[in-house]
Amino acid sequence: MSWHRELLIGFDLETTGTDPREARIVTGAVIEARDGEPLGRREWLADPGVPIPAEAVAVHGISGERAAAEGGPADQVADEIADVLTAHWSAGVPVVAYNAAFDLTLLSAELRRYGLPSLRDRLGGVDPAPVIDPYTIDRSVDRYRRGKRNLEAVCAEYGVALDSAHDAAADALAAARLAGAIAGRHPKVAALGPAELHLRQIEWYAEWAADFQSFLRRKGDATATVEGTWPLREPAGERV
Repeated sequence: MSWHRELLIGFDLETTGTDPREARIVTGAVIEARDGEPLGRREWLADPGVPIPAEAVAVHGISGERAAAEGGPADQVADEIADVLTAHWSAGVPVVAYNAAFDLTLLSAELRRYGLPSLRDRLGGVDPAPVIDPYTIDRSVDRYRRGKRNLEAVCAEYGVALDSAHDAAADALAAARLAGAIAGRHPKVAALGPAELHLRQIEWYAEWAADFQSFLRRKGDATATVEGTWPLREPAGERV
């Protein structure tokens, strides 16, 4: 049976901003799903310890007042999420995250911010894997399709229901279902084992970043730089 019909772990964060090295966790969700059906879930609401900008509240609906009143300590939330994810990786279960480079980099930055063990530390010095990123896979297998590539648009393309976009639990489940739908449409993706698919995504993401950077420079931005590291970007000045 292909990986996409086995246990997958959907993961999503909603945050205070769009820079994964600076933004803070507001909500998080880890959803266990098999063949698209949810089996279990963990959800978190954090007090990020900083104001939540109005534009972020407009996206996920969590105000600073609510986060401060109801949220857990930010360091505790980051630590618990990291423990849950690394337990699944240690068991060989793929973690699915849409635009994984954002969520995993942000989680790693939070761990570093609070002096907590990194994902690699928790995994005995190895990189987090396997990760499955429908965003990266879709861009590679259907690179010439026009239109948006956000979660809502790609779910619509593959017929995956997304009932409440920017709710961490809904997005995490949709990501897991979307991974299965992409594999169902593209047999070459389904045929890869999770470990090999992880390695392919590293290559695909780097190729996309290089192409996009070249495009931006041809359009006149001579200094445009697009990060090509996936799924985890290091803090500035560290290992790349």
